[in-house]
Amino acid sequence: MRELVVISGKGGTGNTSLVASFAALAGSTGSRQAGNAVLADCDVDAADLHLLLAPTMCRREDFYCGHTAILRQPDCIGCGACLARCRFDAVRKTDGGAGEATFTIDTTACEGCGVCVWSCPVKAIDFPERLSGEWYVSDTRHGPMVHARLTPGGENSGKLVAKVRETARALAEERKADLILVDGPPGIGCAVIASVSGASQVLVVTEPTLSGSHDMARVLELTRHFNIPAAVCVNKWDLNAEMTTRIEAEALRAGAMIASRVRYGRAVTDAQLRGRAVVETDFGPLAADIRTVWENLSR
Repeated sequence: MRELVVISGKGGTGNTSLVASFAALAGSTGSRQAGNAVLADCDVDAADLHLLLAPTMCRREDFYCGHTAILRQPDCIGCGACLARCRFDAVRKTDGGAGEATFTIDTTACEGCGVCVWSCPVKAIDFPERLSGEWYVSDTRHGPMVHARLTPGGENSGKLVAKVRETARALAEERKADLILVDGPPGIGCAVIASVSGASQVLVVTEPTLSGSHDMARVLELTRHFNIPAAVCVNKWDLNAEMTTRIEAEALRAGAMIASRVRYGRAVTDAQLRGRAVVETDFGPLAADIRTVWENLSR
């Protein structure tokens, strides 16, 4: 099956809006993947594709990753070995009555290294797996979607992304889907690497600014490292036509395909306010730009 991952070097470039429109186009009559696509939102730190696709949850699972230290107060002898060795200020000391000290562990500050568990002479510290988030399988008007939510400060986003993709692939195989459409996270970190590795194609969405150019160059370097075919789309290109031309030239030199441009327009905001994809609410030039990008990627 084909897997298209849409990413950007930074947040706010419009890749989620494009993915929502691609999902609508993939489910439309006459599309090469009509009614036969599985969606995945891999931006687990700040997922928002569900805001446009209004999913109905069918399955919910907890995501555990890493460990956290939990001190059993009745078994603690107050020796302070954990406090002396913790390098993340997760162990707190409070003075008790009659000169006795009480120790606690701040689970938010705990990094799960386990040194306190190893150093405790009476083994009064438990080390269970940490509940780091949830992942879901849902139905949308444009097909099934796998998505997730990482808890604030939770880890590890890369592993949760891998779980989302693994589930999406299994669902696509079960339904004999031809396409997996992935909304990826911004940047070039581990979550992005987990989103693009093994994909059939990556679409890099950028904007016509100097920072957009730099961010695109970093993402294309990443796709080259993993030998993944890449295409580039400049969103809101008409805000700076000269920079758009420069960015497209840089993309071509980096070995990427130009998937076309998308102009700036109020239609995107209007669609978002209605909880819809742009191509569902607009039939003007902006929606036509998105259709052109989709057609070029579908060839």
